[in-house]
Amino acid sequence: MAYHALTIAGSDSSGGAGIQADLKTFSALGVYGASVITALTAQSPQRVAGVMPVSADFVNQQLDVVLEDLPLNSIKIGMVADPEVARIIHQQLRNRNDLFVVLDPVMVAKNGARLVDDEALDAVRHYLLPIADLVTPNLPEAGVLLGCDYPRDAETALTLLPKLKALGAGSVLLKGGHLEGATCPDWLDRGHGPECFEAPRVNTSHLHGTGCTLSSAIAALYPQTQSLDLAIQKAKTWLGGALQQSNALHLVEKGGPVHHFHQWWPR
Repeated sequence: MAYHALTIAGSDSSGGAGIQADLKTFSALGVYGASVITALTAQSPQRVAGVMPVSADFVNQQLDVVLEDLPLNSIKIGMVADPEVARIIHQQLRNRNDLFVVLDPVMVAKNGARLVDDEALDAVRHYLLPIADLVTPNLPEAGVLLGCDYPRDAETALTLLPKLKALGAGSVLLKGGHLEGATCPDWLDRGHGPECFEAPRVNTSHLHGTGCTLSSAIAALYPQTQSLDLAIQKAKTWLGGALQQSNALHLVEKGGPVHHFHQWWPR
């Protein structure tokens, strides 16, 4: 059986995050990828030199064509900074129960700076969370969504899960990569208590696009497995390999992307 996924996100001109990371992930995991671009960026793993938003009308036109003409199984939604674009995505997807929707609420830069204003944050809460089958915030993003300081330990992180679930998504995967320790724990809440998924922490600085990559991996794997647990486990294992082989890209000394095709390219 062939599988098809759509990413709705911004373009990363350096190829490590956003639309490019999502499409690479889909391809690496055996899924045909389509895209709806919400913004263009001029960036490298070290800096963002410019951002050019795509008009809401043209985002809507892209969605019209792709949703009408392609046999999609799943959708990954990345950063949406325009409230009107969030409203349009909601309108297009609110009745598409045949699609598995993963929302990666990209809201905080690696330096801790907010990437979206209050109006866009409210739009994510109002329009995007209710149509998501799974939302995948990291700890700083969870703090922004809930209007609180982000948790610095696992015990505090677990107290946020029911509050995040109450925002309206079908399930919440709270990512604990910002914590210290030998493993990276993520906690899944489907409404009946947390389930923990752990993976060994990989010692690398090449983390550009890891959030985009994990969420798109889950979007690619869920239709193939029909199991959220298995999709998350397989996505984390695959991402661990991509992190372990990230140095093989020889792109930048520090802060580069993961190696999406580590299973395919010769070492």
